[in-house]
Amino acid sequence: MSRVLLAVNAGSSTLKFRAFAPDGRQLLARGMVDRFGQAKPELQLLDGKGQTLSRHALDDGGRANAIAAVINSLADQQLEPLAVVHRVVHGGGRFTAAVRLDADIRAQLEDYVALAPLHQPVSLSVISAFEEYDARLPQFACFDTAFHAQQPEVATRFGIARHWHDDGVRRYGFHGLSYAAIARRLPELGLDRAKVVVCHLGSGASACALDAGRSMASSMGFSAVDGLMMGSRPGYIDPEVILYWQEQAGMSVADVRRELYKNSGLLGVSGLSSDMRELLASDLPAAREAIELFCYRVAREVASLAAAMKGLDALVFTAGVGEHSPEVRGRVLQQLAWLGFEADQAANLAQARRLTTAASARAAYVLPTDEEGEMARQAAALLQ
Repeated sequence: MSRVLLAVNAGSSTLKFRAFAPDGRQLLARGMVDRFGQAKPELQLLDGKGQTLSRHALDDGGRANAIAAVINSLADQQLEPLAVVHRVVHGGGRFTAAVRLDADIRAQLEDYVALAPLHQPVSLSVISAFEEYDARLPQFACFDTAFHAQQPEVATRFGIARHWHDDGVRRYGFHGLSYAAIARRLPELGLDRAKVVVCHLGSGASACALDAGRSMASSMGFSAVDGLMMGSRPGYIDPEVILYWQEQAGMSVADVRRELYKNSGLLGVSGLSSDMRELLASDLPAAREAIELFCYRVAREVASLAAAMKGLDALVFTAGVGEHSPEVRGRVLQQLAWLGFEADQAANLAQARRLTTAASARAAYVLPTDEEGEMARQAAALLQ
């Protein structure tokens, strides 16, 4: 039996996991539980090269049963968890690096449920499920907010009364594990000392300004609903819209939260889907409008983040849409042509790493994100 470092990324309906060698570098297996915590869940396990090892339905929809099924499926491949590392969305102002979990730290993480009401409870429930399965198994947490913890003070503030900021109502930034993974690879492109905007474009979307690999500003702020338009989240929205919904439409806090997290974004504008692939395949005018708005917001945010860094050398696309949609990348680069991005259409369509011509004043690239790999490397450092 080989010992592995198990990186777990829990969402509202999926549980993604990857098994790494104890040093956090070599990927040995990966998988997912679809419909996690819901009826008729299904577990799929692949080896490190992406070949399917097993796929089967689970008898019980409970999260504890899913955790046991994940560990048993790994055991069938002679893999046994040495430790588990979790992606936790919110670490607030306290947790700015990976930590080993204990009862005290878990209690502190409960304080941030109000700041990430859709994400934090799921992570905490999965941590509890692993503890119930084996209380001796070491568990670690890596935080999506941690990478942004060293942003300049001015980038963290809202224009509200000081006491609110002191109480934690401020900009935090998210997708930090993705940005940390990209920052780790920037030297490969000769961009380790450069001013770079990274666009993490997926169902959840954000952008981040990196100056010499350090986060200087992020599109997401107090919550993961802020910034760019996303699959079902609106991104930036005038706060008066919220008051209008409550006062004129009689919507409750729960109604508003559902509207913001589940009924907006690409889904809300198109009336069709939150999936960019479906929208790109559609001839509906509303679908085309949703795509146009998505790309417009991305291009606008890139320019804003360039202003925050007082310059821009390169652009990097990552995550599901950023890595796999030439049309979205092409539209964004077209809108940024005035900034000196000259797109290489053939390279973009061919999914090449560099998306701009040799003569382009500024370069654009595609890099695959690796949140679970980043988690494993951070946890491995603590284990050692």
